[in-house]
Amino acid sequence: MPATHHSSAPTTSRTDAPVSRPAAAPVPPPDPPAARGASGASGATAVGRIPVLDVRPIVQHGRRPAKAVTGETFQITATVFREGHDAVAANVVLRDPEGRAGPWTPMRELAPGTDRWGAAVTAGEPGRWTYQVEAWADPVATWRHHARIKIPAGMDTDIVLEEGARLYERAAAGVPEEDGRRDVVLGAVAALRDETRPAAARLAGALTPEVDAVLARYPLRDLVTASEPLPLQVERERALFGSWYEFFPRSEGTPERPHGTFRTAARRLPKIAEMGFDVVYLPPIHPIGTTFRKGKNNTLDPGPDDVGVPWAIGSPEGGHDAVHPDLGTIEDFDWFVQRAAEHGLEVALDFALQCSPDHPWVHKHPEWFHHRPDGSIAYAENPPKKYQDIYPIAFDADMDGIVKETVRVMRFWMDHGVRIFRVDNPHTKPVVFWERVIGEINAADPDVIFLAEAFTRPAMMHTLAQIGFQQSYTYFTWRNSKQELTEYLTELSGEAAAYMRPNFFANTPDILHAYLQHGGRPAFEVRAVLAATLSPTWGIYSGYELCENTPLREGSEEYLDSEKYQLRPRDWEAAEREGRTIAPLITRLNEIRRGSPALRRLRDLHFHHADQDAVIAYSRRSGSNTVLVVANLDPHHTQEATVSLDMPQLGLDWHESVPVRDELTGETYHWGRANYVRLEPGIRPAHVFTVLRPSTPQIGGSPTT
Repeated sequence: MPATHHSSAPTTSRTDAPVSRPAAAPVPPPDPPAARGASGASGATAVGRIPVLDVRPIVQHGRRPAKAVTGETFQITATVFREGHDAVAANVVLRDPEGRAGPWTPMRELAPGTDRWGAAVTAGEPGRWTYQVEAWADPVATWRHHARIKIPAGMDTDIVLEEGARLYERAAAGVPEEDGRRDVVLGAVAALRDETRPAAARLAGALTPEVDAVLARYPLRDLVTASEPLPLQVERERALFGSWYEFFPRSEGTPERPHGTFRTAARRLPKIAEMGFDVVYLPPIHPIGTTFRKGKNNTLDPGPDDVGVPWAIGSPEGGHDAVHPDLGTIEDFDWFVQRAAEHGLEVALDFALQCSPDHPWVHKHPEWFHHRPDGSIAYAENPPKKYQDIYPIAFDADMDGIVKETVRVMRFWMDHGVRIFRVDNPHTKPVVFWERVIGEINAADPDVIFLAEAFTRPAMMHTLAQIGFQQSYTYFTWRNSKQELTEYLTELSGEAAAYMRPNFFANTPDILHAYLQHGGRPAFEVRAVLAATLSPTWGIYSGYELCENTPLREGSEEYLDSEKYQLRPRDWEAAEREGRTIAPLITRLNEIRRGSPALRRLRDLHFHHADQDAVIAYSRRSGSNTVLVVANLDPHHTQEATVSLDMPQLGLDWHESVPVRDELTGETYHWGRANYVRLEPGIRPAHVFTVLRPSTPQIGGSPTT
């Protein structure tokens, strides 16, 4: 993108634009001071007077916004350099949705000699922001470098000192008079011109910590060159952080009336909230078609009592804007949403853009479907799977009409309290369709969140995230080895984190991975730990806490007696009495997540070396909070390993020893660079450490409390 060379920078008056920053952060600099001594050249050029190149994050060459949530800190980087040996510097300017510039953030060179600069910035209130990198010549730094060489050598002493005095006079003009800060710089001018003192003393008077502090806050900037502004979409925190629980209301019935309703299902909400979940996600709640209805375990010969598949949406009772009569009425749904809110839970609704053969759209809008040569409508297929009870949508005959109807349906549910939609198989619909729908919804309601249930090729998943989906399902379910997890999480927490936010479901109604089938309870425990600490958003499908792991058949990822096709009542109280639940572990994990700012982050994940392939170690940091996780990936065998920590990644020196508290057990250990661990499936599947204040006790792996 072309850079813009300013002949004069913005005025130094501060704005009152609010920018969210951590409470412990230092006072930020004011708006950048005006540029002085700029050349006469101006206007857009290919590079700019001071080259500012490769600004990141950047999404689709700046056509789509990078993403952040309120309070999220992330890094902006750029390549900045100039001709010759004179010093350059750079800063980031964030502008809020009203276009007001907030306090500027100075950048630092990330590694000497690389010309790569970076700064951590923190997103403010939700809305469409922009960010720019401003690069500039730093004449004071250039002069200081020369003066430190020439003055001790006695070279051009008077000229060098006078050059410095004039630069400091220019700098002082941009420093506010209050609190004596301008006088500090003018005092340096006087020292440089004080011919009664030795040259070295005159120079020292201009290099004091007090002068450094003022000039760092109010630098003298020449030849200011700004990158093109890049868009930043700031969203509410739930778009990045949250714990999801999926369950079928129809399975929460009573002995007298097995088919559950919204009112009977609401009795499950207190327990879901007690486990620490933030979102309760419901599969489709609409009328289910009867034509080609599926029976238990996906059979084609249903009995009269078979309830059908919730994703086969539509019947004479209505379509996507109706509720299944066996679940209750729309007023009952409103009551359910209210009850969920009373327990601190948001309701996420499944949005599956497909129809049963009985859906009203089939007769009202035949052009919305694929017609075969014999006149019949094509049903959905994903070979070898066939879905005779579902018709997919054909978009190109009436894209505008389908967009309009989709927005109408979503707004209907938004009016009934739904602000999160889990979109079923968005990758089987045109990308431009979702771009239009999400764009129209979020333009008026930016708090609405869309989760893409897209298990598909990376290009499609990443593009769906770029065009508007706030979250995405991932390959986490199929990443089980240390190498697989390390490579995948390095990808997700890297540049992709600027636009794609993962939602780590440990299981779904469609996916029961072989790892869970064969690993038993220890596998469920360690996968919960991994999902809850590797991703800011994670979730489970009902029954995970009971370690349900019987497949339809060997080699299948489908559940036997899948809840997609039948009611699946569970005796939660008996499971709790008999200790057949890992709900206490899940509850503790969600407590840890809520109390650990580091686990609210996706970026800046770091892996540490463990000398056993079955042991994985990783950490996250946010401010003063550091979380270190060590987990045993082998659900069958105890593993012993030495974990070698990258201490600087924990904010520590290589020689330090620090207390670390295991948040799962309450035990405290002292850890340093190399540490022994022993992790036993079913007893101690993992450590989830909070790194405490530095200390100097003996290094090792044994607990102190």
